[in-house]
Amino acid sequence: MYPLRVFGSSDRYALFGHAASKRQPYLGTKEVKIEEWMDAGDAKAKLVFDTMAYQIGQQTGAMAAVLQGCVDAVLLTGGMAYSTRLIAEVRPYVEWIAPTLVYPGEDELLALTEGVLRVLRQEESAIEYTGEFLGG
Repeated sequence: MYPLRVFGSSDRYALFGHAASKRQPYLGTKEVKIEEWMDAGDAKAKLVFDTMAYQIGQQTGAMAAVLQGCVDAVLLTGGMAYSTRLIAEVRPYVEWIAPTLVYPGEDELLALTEGVLRVLRQEESAIEYTGEFLGG
Protein backbone atom coordinates (compact mmCIF):
# COMPACT_ATOMS: atom_id res chain seq x y z
CA MET A 1 0.00 0.00 0.00
CA TYR A 2 1.32 3.44 -0.76
CA PRO A 3 0.16 6.87 0.37
CA LEU A 4 -1.93 8.73 -2.13
CA ARG A 5 -0.30 11.93 -3.36
CA VAL A 6 -2.13 13.62 -6.15
CA PHE A 7 -1.11 16.56 -8.35
CA GLY A 8 1.84 17.71 -6.27
CA SER A 9 -0.12 17.84 -3.02
CA SER A 10 1.55 16.58 0.11
CA ASP A 11 -1.85 15.89 1.66
CA ARG A 12 -3.03 12.31 1.78
CA TYR A 13 -6.66 11.93 0.89
CA ALA A 14 -8.91 8.90 0.63
CA LEU A 15 -11.70 9.05 -1.92
CA PHE A 16 -14.30 7.05 -0.04
CA GLY A 17 -17.75 8.10 1.06
CA HIS A 18 -19.15 11.56 0.40
CA ALA A 19 -17.62 11.27 -3.03
CA ALA A 20 -18.84 14.65 -4.28
CA SER A 21 -17.14 16.62 -1.54
CA LYS A 22 -13.93 14.67 -1.89
CA ARG A 23 -13.71 15.03 -5.67
CA GLN A 24 -13.65 18.79 -5.39
CA PRO A 25 -10.02 19.20 -4.25
CA TYR A 26 -8.84 17.23 -7.27
CA LEU A 27 -11.15 18.41 -10.00
CA GLY A 28 -12.38 21.76 -8.69
CA THR A 29 -16.05 20.79 -8.74
CA LYS A 30 -18.60 18.71 -6.87
CA GLU A 31 -20.46 17.97 -10.08
CA VAL A 32 -20.36 14.45 -11.44
CA LYS A 33 -18.84 15.20 -14.85
CA ILE A 34 -15.82 13.02 -14.30
CA GLU A 35 -16.88 10.44 -16.91
CA GLU A 36 -17.42 13.16 -19.52
CA TRP A 37 -13.94 14.51 -18.81
CA MET A 38 -12.44 11.02 -19.03
CA ASP A 39 -14.17 10.47 -22.38
CA ALA A 40 -12.63 13.77 -23.56
CA GLY A 41 -9.17 12.41 -22.67
CA ASP A 42 -8.64 14.16 -19.32
CA ALA A 43 -5.87 12.10 -17.65
CA LYS A 44 -6.38 13.83 -14.29
CA ALA A 45 -10.07 12.86 -14.26
CA LYS A 46 -9.13 9.24 -15.12
CA LEU A 47 -6.63 9.13 -12.27
CA VAL A 48 -9.19 10.45 -9.79
CA PHE A 49 -11.83 8.00 -11.07
CA ASP A 50 -9.49 5.01 -10.85
CA THR A 51 -8.36 6.10 -7.39
CA MET A 52 -11.95 6.43 -6.22
CA ALA A 53 -12.76 2.88 -7.39
CA TYR A 54 -9.58 1.59 -5.73
CA GLN A 55 -10.36 3.34 -2.45
CA ILE A 56 -13.93 2.01 -2.39
CA GLY A 57 -12.53 -1.50 -2.87
CA GLN A 58 -9.83 -0.95 -0.25
CA GLN A 59 -12.24 0.34 2.38
CA THR A 60 -14.78 -2.40 1.65
CA GLY A 61 -12.05 -5.00 2.15
CA ALA A 62 -11.03 -3.32 5.40
CA MET A 63 -14.62 -3.46 6.63
CA ALA A 64 -14.86 -7.13 5.67
CA ALA A 65 -11.74 -7.82 7.71
CA VAL A 66 -13.16 -6.03 10.75
CA LEU A 67 -16.32 -8.14 10.38
CA GLN A 68 -14.07 -11.22 10.34
CA GLY A 69 -15.43 -12.22 6.95
CA CYS A 70 -19.04 -12.43 8.18
CA VAL A 71 -20.45 -10.34 5.35
CA ASP A 72 -23.87 -11.15 3.94
CA ALA A 73 -23.68 -8.67 1.07
CA VAL A 74 -21.79 -5.66 -0.21
CA LEU A 75 -24.19 -2.80 -0.95
CA LEU A 76 -23.09 -0.05 -3.30
CA THR A 77 -25.33 2.99 -2.81
CA GLY A 78 -25.49 6.71 -3.37
CA GLY A 79 -25.48 8.91 -6.42
CA MET A 80 -22.25 7.46 -7.77
CA ALA A 81 -23.91 4.02 -7.92
CA TYR A 82 -25.76 5.29 -11.01
CA SER A 83 -22.42 5.09 -12.82
CA THR A 84 -22.23 1.69 -14.49
CA ARG A 85 -18.61 2.48 -15.28
CA LEU A 86 -17.74 3.01 -11.61
CA ILE A 87 -19.63 -0.10 -10.55
CA ALA A 88 -17.76 -2.12 -13.20
CA GLU A 89 -14.45 -0.82 -11.80
CA VAL A 90 -15.40 -1.51 -8.17
CA ARG A 91 -16.89 -5.01 -8.58
CA PRO A 92 -13.58 -6.89 -9.05
CA TYR A 93 -12.34 -5.41 -5.77
CA VAL A 94 -15.40 -6.43 -3.73
CA GLU A 95 -17.48 -9.19 -5.27
CA TRP A 96 -15.24 -11.93 -3.85
CA ILE A 97 -16.26 -10.80 -0.34
CA ALA A 98 -20.00 -11.43 -0.72
CA PRO A 99 -22.79 -10.95 -3.25
CA THR A 100 -22.61 -7.35 -4.46
CA LEU A 101 -25.86 -5.43 -4.83
CA VAL A 102 -26.26 -1.97 -6.33
CA TYR A 103 -28.85 0.50 -5.03
CA PRO A 104 -28.37 3.79 -6.88
CA GLY A 105 -29.73 6.89 -5.25
CA GLU A 106 -29.30 8.88 -2.12
CA ASP A 107 -31.97 7.39 0.11
CA GLU A 108 -29.76 6.89 3.16
CA LEU A 109 -31.29 9.75 5.15
CA LEU A 110 -34.80 8.54 4.36
CA ALA A 111 -33.87 5.04 5.56
CA LEU A 112 -32.40 6.44 8.79
CA THR A 113 -35.50 8.56 9.37
CA GLU A 114 -37.81 5.62 8.76
CA GLY A 115 -35.79 3.51 11.21
CA VAL A 116 -36.07 6.14 13.93
CA LEU A 117 -39.82 6.43 13.32
CA ARG A 118 -40.23 2.65 13.69
CA VAL A 119 -38.50 2.82 17.07
CA LEU A 120 -40.55 5.85 18.18
CA ARG A 121 -43.75 4.07 17.14
CA GLN A 122 -42.55 1.02 19.08
CA GLU A 123 -42.70 -1.11 15.95
CA GLU A 124 -39.17 -2.30 16.66
CA SER A 125 -36.60 -1.91 19.41
CA ALA A 126 -33.57 0.32 19.25
CA ILE A 127 -30.27 -1.52 19.10
CA GLU A 128 -27.48 -0.06 21.18
CA TYR A 129 -24.03 -0.23 19.63
CA THR A 130 -21.63 -1.61 22.22
CA GLY A 131 -18.68 -2.35 19.99
CA GLU A 132 -19.12 -6.07 20.70
CA PHE A 133 -19.11 -8.40 17.69
CA LEU A 134 -22.46 -10.20 17.49
CA GLY A 135 -21.86 -12.20 14.31
CA GLY A 136 -21.45 -15.94 13.93
